[in-house]
Amino acid sequence: MSTVILALAAGAVIGLALGALGGGGSVLAVPALIYLLGVTPVAATTASLVIVALTCAAALTAHARDGHVRWREGLVFAAAGIGPALLGGALAGHLPAAVLTVSFAVVAAGAAVRMLRPPSAGTLRGQPDGAVPVRPGRAAAAGAGLGGLTGVLGVGGGFLAVPALVGVLGLRMRAAVGTGLLVVTVNSLAALAMRTGTADGLDWAVTGPFAGAAILGAWDGRRLSAKLSGDTLRRAFALVLLAVAGFMLLDVVV
Repeated sequence: MSTVILALAAGAVIGLALGALGGGGSVLAVPALIYLLGVTPVAATTASLVIVALTCAAALTAHARDGHVRWREGLVFAAAGIGPALLGGALAGHLPAAVLTVSFAVVAAGAAVRMLRPPSAGTLRGQPDGAVPVRPGRAAAAGAGLGGLTGVLGVGGGFLAVPALVGVLGLRMRAAVGTGLLVVTVNSLAALAMRTGTADGLDWAVTGPFAGAAILGAWDGRRLSAKLSGDTLRRAFALVLLAVAGFMLLDVVV
């Protein structure tokens, strides 16, 4: 029972972060699964993919209803990441736990640093249609990198997808957030397709409540973002993320 309560609490917090910030909250799913719920690093990245896919798919429906999803651009961007996500998903099961933990901590620290930087005016507003010429090679490279990251580490990559969609495809911010959910959902499902039999086993008694609480928390997070300063939320989350990354690195070294 205590495990279920912990899973519900962790899922709710991560869902709140996802809903309030539009991305980045899933980075906390893996450390929560490892250190709070006792899941192995490989199984944690697999469970995280399930949680990310379900949460993003649920959030995607709301953004689609509001007309904030650019389906064609999102699917093209996601297509470039499917192959790397498949390869990353297969590779993750063969990596030592310490390598996964250190890699994840580095990515988490990088995400935190990005969040602490003040966003540029262009990132805040997005670009008017046609303002940024789309370079197919650059778009493919960005999509492939995001897919590989999702496959190996089990993170959604929304903190990378949204800036890439703004800067590479020239989408406005709201469209980038909605389209980013589509990209992350596709990459997560592709990575999961290669995880069968490579993890230590998926404990649905933990993953189910975690994912359900994250989905519900994401809805509350959207309302929270309307009441609190986005900069305040982003800085607070980034500091927590830095602390988690430091703890993970310390745990490996010690």
